[in-house]
Amino acid sequence: MSEITIGLMTLDDVDAVAAIEAATFRTPWSKESFYREVTDNACARYVVLREDGEAIAYAGVWFVLDEGHITNIAVREDRRGMGYGEQVTRAMIQLAADSGMNWMTLEVRRSNVAAQNLYHKLGFIDVGYRKRYYENTEDALIMALEHLPEGNPDNDPMLVRED
Repeated sequence: MSEITIGLMTLDDVDAVAAIEAATFRTPWSKESFYREVTDNACARYVVLREDGEAIAYAGVWFVLDEGHITNIAVREDRRGMGYGEQVTRAMIQLAADSGMNWMTLEVRRSNVAAQNLYHKLGFIDVGYRKRYYENTEDALIMALEHLPEGNPDNDPMLVRED
């Protein structure tokens, strides 16, 4: 039986995450972008779901003031339909709550009904759209999650504690 774990993305995950990204999106982020997210972007947090230590799903968020803006979520193609997308997204939402965020936003392709259904299931609501957002052709639906779960700051892995 496989061991499934969830944790923050590390440099060891970058190659696998970039490969999942490239296989999932028409205009994928580069491996270098994910490297910079881990090493240079103080606002970025990425949650990775690992099977036997190998990244098979991830979710990214940028923290801006009290908002968590979801950057990307993807599951390795051979692991889709197994609930891993929901699992990694729920973990990311809890991380946002633990880190003091009050709400979350995202954009999703208007044609990506499966993703919209997941976001609705998790409590996101439709709040607007961005015309020709994707490659200047497809509109993006803007969604927001106004009610995050109870947060526990002690679980925030990036919290700086002063003695």
